[in-house]
Amino acid sequence: MVLGDTLLDRDVEGLVNRLCPDSPVPVLDETTSVDRPGGAGLAAVFAAAQGAEVALVTAVADDAGGARLGALLAAAGVQLYALPLAGATPEKIRLRVRGRVLLRHDRGGATGVPGEPSEAVLRLLAAASAVLVSDYGRGVAGQSALRAALAATRAPVVWDPHPRGPAAVPGVHLATPNEPEARELAKTPPGGSRLANASRSAQALRRRWQAGAVAVTLGGDGALLCHAGSTPLVVPAPAAEGDTCGAGDRFAAAATLALARGALVSEAVQEAVAEASAYVAGGGVAAALPAPPVAVAPALVTAGGDLIGTAAAGEVVSRVRAAGGTVVATGGCFDLLHAGHLATLQAARRLGDCLVVCLNSDASVTGLKGSERPVVSQGDRSRLLAALGCVDAVLIFDEPTPHAALSWLRPDIWVKGGDYASGGGDQTLPESEILARWGGHTVVVPYLDGRSTTDMIAAARAGWAAGTATPGGTARETVVRSTAKGAR
Repeated sequence: MVLGDTLLDRDVEGLVNRLCPDSPVPVLDETTSVDRPGGAGLAAVFAAAQGAEVALVTAVADDAGGARLGALLAAAGVQLYALPLAGATPEKIRLRVRGRVLLRHDRGGATGVPGEPSEAVLRLLAAASAVLVSDYGRGVAGQSALRAALAATRAPVVWDPHPRGPAAVPGVHLATPNEPEARELAKTPPGGSRLANASRSAQALRRRWQAGAVAVTLGGDGALLCHAGSTPLVVPAPAAEGDTCGAGDRFAAAATLALARGALVSEAVQEAVAEASAYVAGGGVAAALPAPPVAVAPALVTAGGDLIGTAAAGEVVSRVRAAGGTVVATGGCFDLLHAGHLATLQAARRLGDCLVVCLNSDASVTGLKGSERPVVSQGDRSRLLAALGCVDAVLIFDEPTPHAALSWLRPDIWVKGGDYASGGGDQTLPESEILARWGGHTVVVPYLDGRSTTDMIAAARAGWAAGTATPGGTARETVVRSTAKGAR
């Protein structure tokens, strides 16, 4: 398990060929940009990339940044256990020229207060094989219920601290501050050699936090480990040059995975130094998490009308939650909207105070149903749904399943229409495990018999084959015209 503050990191690469005419500053012409999880999210992605089963407990806001994080984490194989977060998702934007950072732009406003963890989160903490607390000073590591669960767990706990964050929970196996963090947290006075200062800082923090060990990372010089006894262990690093962004997260994640496998603390630190050094030498975060092909669309489509997109869905959900209401969501392709769809949507809306429809994008429908689907584009499908009085917002997603969207929305109730409850076989909905992460529930509402998009399309095609279709029309035009005339 990784627990801590997650940010949305964006690297904007470009070229500088001129100065701004009204101010002596360079003008960056953007060529590419890449989004990735930052903070605790990056550490979780690193651990998942090593083959570990990773659960991330973090706070996520009801905004487009939070939706993007949910999609990126799901794509990386990280199970997101989201805590509610008031305010905006924190973002770090690095403007780069030829791989070098020209400027970093932080946004997201003041630190928000994370909500309470669910019972599923507390059970997971008790069962974890190892826990990494990746503190970025935004409140998750200070949440009282999480701290109590951390103090009670028998799993090895690695604490990656932040000067603005709380003290480590007493008894952690390993704390991993970098050199400036250790000096600031321990209030080490200036003077003396680098290793002596790092050793004094580490020993002070070990005593204060009652930690088993403290490893101070020294950048390209490796790490200094203080544990039982007065003599520190210095672990040198192989020579490595490159982008160091994320190296501390790579170090902490590697140490945690090693402890989960039963390694000694000294062995875990040596393995972490080697991993972090190889990461920097290999090209840093850009090489470790390469950008997806340009042709791949973003996992959550943000554009749309007043009730369509992540901003609309986030605004509705935030407003209902603030009033203590119940958030309901449902999903599907909704290709050729019919009476069966409408019955499901109306029944779902009656279960709560708002209904968000998670709509498969055109690319998602094609992947699920074949090259001839959808018949109606996502723009038209979303507008038809948004026009219904029972629908409060429409969220379009590109993935085969709505799991990433659900991890961000965190609805209280997820509704499926169909015959799941008619008996026989395993009736557990595939979304049930995700809803359980925050205490949500899945339900089934009755589905009207005889209403099927597939049957409607087949009937329209049969009419075309019999010569009743409009001559000269395209296949999609034929389907739409036939169904408009009342084809069964």
